[in-house]
Amino acid sequence: MSHDRFPLKINVGFLINTPIGTSREINFDLPAISLGNDLNLQKLSGNAKLTRTPKGILVQAEFSSSMAAECVRCLDEFDQSLKTDISELYAFHSNSVPESSQILPEDADIDLQPLLREYLLIEVPIKLICREDCKGLCTICGENLNHQTCEHQSEIVWTDL
Repeated sequence: MSHDRFPLKINVGFLINTPIGTSREINFDLPAISLGNDLNLQKLSGNAKLTRTPKGILVQAEFSSSMAAECVRCLDEFDQSLKTDISELYAFHSNSVPESSQILPEDADIDLQPLLREYLLIEVPIKLICREDCKGLCTICGENLNHQTCEHQSEIVWTDL
């Protein structure tokens, strides 16, 4: 069903000539995968439901993973959790669907990697913060205030910006 070299590529040829409504579920469990130079994931897991529709193959999938990140407040490294839901139609013909839909390749191989990358990049927070109550760094000496307090903390008056 999926290829070893391309673990997110699925051949859906078996669904093309089945009755409308026929579906199949595929599970994914990968210890690590790179979705480009800027998106290296650990523990990618999920499932995809492939359903034959009158216009093509509907892919409905849920994925969860984590990526190594650096906190913008304290600069500590941490694992950022990511989750996404995908719902895309891979159409049989380009004239039967809106422009936003995907077209089913002639070889019937659907590669979820570019689609998953697009969906997960949207889920990455703009400001990566290790935890809600992260205290950040001392603005004077640079000490990580999550690990210890410094002598400057009694001198600083915090204001909300």
